[in-house]
Amino acid sequence: MSTGPSLYRRHRPRTFADVVGQEHVVRTLENAVTQGKVHHAYLFVGSRGTGKTSMAKILAACLNCVNGPTTEPCGECESCVSIANASSLDVIEMDAASNNSVDDIRDLREKVAYAPVSGRHKVYILDEAHMLSPQAWNAFLKTLEEPPPRTIFVLATTEAQKVLPTVVDRCHRFDFGRPSVEQVATVLTRVAEQERIAIEPGAVALIARQSTGSFRDALGTLEQLVTYAADQTIQPADVLAVLGVADAEQLFEAVEATIARDPAGALRAAAKLAESGRDPGQLLRDLEVHGRELLTVQVLGEVPRELRVTPERDQRLAEQAQALSETDAVRLLDLVSGALDATANGAQARIQLELVLIKAATPEADPSVAALLSRIERLEAALRGGGSLHAVPAQPEDAGDGAPPQRIAARSGSAQAAPQLNEEPEPEPTPDPVPDLDLATIAASWPAVVDTVRGENAMVAALLADARPVAVSERDLTLAFPTGAAFLKRKAEQEDHRRMTAEALRTVIGQALVLRYELREELDVEEQAGTGVLSGEELVRRFLEEFDAEELLDEDDPEPDGDR
Repeated sequence: MSTGPSLYRRHRPRTFADVVGQEHVVRTLENAVTQGKVHHAYLFVGSRGTGKTSMAKILAACLNCVNGPTTEPCGECESCVSIANASSLDVIEMDAASNNSVDDIRDLREKVAYAPVSGRHKVYILDEAHMLSPQAWNAFLKTLEEPPPRTIFVLATTEAQKVLPTVVDRCHRFDFGRPSVEQVATVLTRVAEQERIAIEPGAVALIARQSTGSFRDALGTLEQLVTYAADQTIQPADVLAVLGVADAEQLFEAVEATIARDPAGALRAAAKLAESGRDPGQLLRDLEVHGRELLTVQVLGEVPRELRVTPERDQRLAEQAQALSETDAVRLLDLVSGALDATANGAQARIQLELVLIKAATPEADPSVAALLSRIERLEAALRGGGSLHAVPAQPEDAGDGAPPQRIAARSGSAQAAPQLNEEPEPEPTPDPVPDLDLATIAASWPAVVDTVRGENAMVAALLADARPVAVSERDLTLAFPTGAAFLKRKAEQEDHRRMTAEALRTVIGQALVLRYELREELDVEEQAGTGVLSGEELVRRFLEEFDAEELLDEDDPEPDGDR
């Protein structure tokens, strides 16, 4: 590779034909040059590295080329060469970030009055135009509105909202979109061929994806990799090492722990990621990108072209997307987003990374609605028995929760033909029974039930937080309170509270059960251990404080009489 100016400077587009993307800008400017209708002021808006300054220089070359005005500047005449080398006296580049005072603009106004030195037009390129102060804009406004003949202003900015509306009104505005990963990869491949740089396609794809839509960043990374790899072919691993991003294999392992519901494996994956020496905050962002890719593959049903790196990696991505539920993919992204917000507020990034992966692997440890949906999804999958036809028997009429009898059945295949009038209908097949729910399963799901109730009534959820599932049968679930919590038990037994709890239970486990309540002495030990169980008096006190209420005593209200 030759030495001298950077790769970006050597390979920046010199003509409209060299521009990749921005077709609307190219077409409009070409027509303006051809028809002699070039405006005196343009506003180029777009993120960094999208080619705003390069486009301004191409316009200047088209106007000042010895063969011009032309849409195909020769690139060899004195004017074209000086514009490319940033030495032209007729193309003046200014950085508004460092030349934003009123005095700087007054000096510019004085120079604008002079005619072009060697070309046909004077072109002023003002980069980061939004950095000009309001006073500077006011001093510049008249000149911008009515410049001397053959003078053109091109204002480039990344933040158009900071440019005065009166300035925007006097310009022709063009918005530069971010190039796609495929477009950036095209430019990288072309430059590598011209510079005789040996690089694998997978490495090109990684650079293009990590450049976030910036040609300048992509070519800068390529130049850095040339030095890193010396005379060796640039591999994807080299890109990962130089950019400091997480190894794809480590990210796959982290998500595998989520799929396997393995919190220990998730913690080991977090430690492995952290021990790689990369910034934990960057690891969270890499995990977010990986989660977004998995969700994209799930929605599209395939790996889109912009996400492809190597055939092996693409296949692994597709397989993991298929194994991960959509609920878990969305929840992972929500968890990472919350962790990034926490780190921005001062939380330790490594701890946040560990929490994200552990919560992702153990939905029961996460009280969020997304985690609840994940648990429901797993329970439904278990009830379906691996995809075969299952039916939930009609709910008993005396369920005690006020819910009407229901029958939920899964249908597969085409509908059965209706029986003829003269034919006896075939007997319906006996539905497979719903798998029995054991006490451990209900106990593990109980926090999710309380969380569901909390969405409707925080007071009832506070009552149920002190209850414990202690027995379950085919139709009944017994919930126990400590002997000192008779007041809580009596409140939970109220018909509307009982109905709300039963409905939440059916939502979580997919089955309606009759709720029964009792007091148990063995729970008193838990209460004495300070697990947060509240007496009736303490609960009333907290309600009064929370809702700023007053307690009204009813003389006819009987004392709690235990299990009544």
